Amino acid sequence: MTSEANPALFGRIPILGRFGLWIWRNPLIAPALLVVIVVTQAPFILTVIYSLFRWNLQRPENTAFNAFGNYVDIVRDTRFLDSIVTSLTFTVGAVLLSLLVGLIYALLVHDRFFGRGIVRTLLITPFLIMPIIGALAWKYTVLSPIFGVVNWIVRQFGAAPIDWIGMYPVASVVAVLVWRWAPFMMIIILAGLQALDDDQREAARMDGAGPLGEIRFVVLPHLKKYLQLSALLGSIFIVNEFDVIFMLTQGGPGTATTNVPFLIYQSVFYSFDIGHAAAMAVVTVLGTIIIVTYLLKLLGSLMGDLD
Repeated sequence: MTSEANPALFGRIPILGRFGLWIWRNPLIAPALLVVIVVTQAPFILTVIYSLFRWNLQRPENTAFNAFGNYVDIVRDTRFLDSIVTSLTFTVGAVLLSLLVGLIYALLVHDRFFGRGIVRTLLITPFLIMPIIGALAWKYTVLSPIFGVVNWIVRQFGAAPIDWIGMYPVASVVAVLVWRWAPFMMIIILAGLQALDDDQREAARMDGAGPLGEIRFVVLPHLKKYLQLSALLGSIFIVNEFDVIFMLTQGGPGTATTNVPFLIYQSVFYSFDIGHAAAMAVVTVLGTIIIVTYLLKLLGSLMGDLD
């Protein structure tokens, strides 16, 4: 009788209400959920609060409530607008190319062949390498105009070496991002392929479908949800990429590869403008949501044409 009365009494506490009753009924789940909420949402709430203040670490005595003044400033800041375009370019380009390369990887290693486990491991390796180490490897051993593997191949054909990072900075960054994130896409897509019944693919072959027809009419419709999940997670991660840009280009040449996270870094550690950086961070979160929503709709429409 007491155990049944306690939840009702607990739920009637005005401060807690239904939430308190839910905590009482889920004593094992509630603590974990509360920890997750605090860990994930508390930093964002603090960022929103900081964005409402004029706060520069070089002039702490001038700290004051600024309402939406920081947001007005970043809208007028051409550097921020340019960084948004750069972030969109990196995100859309890297996500779509990573999906394509990841799909090719998954199709190649799905069927059984000798050494498949080794090949899968090698393909996944780029995702397991630390981003900074991977960026340094690309900068000094792959794209270097003097020691780079790519320019070594170029010289074999009698052409002059190219400063890839200096002349094609955006393409260089996207290439590194695709190299890093395509294995991540491959893992998700490969899980979808393994859930596909082989009888469906065999039936398609018996009906006269070639390899491309089988992929278009059987494999891709089945992988729709897996591709959407890959695009969703990839967009969230890639839009916040910092390590590759920091090690590869330092946001240059000029501001050619300065995305929003790198601009926030410059605002904090070069200008010491906490309020300005916090406002950009809040806008970045909202922009990420918009980008993810758009990509999911775009991918959904593309996949819908294949159903």
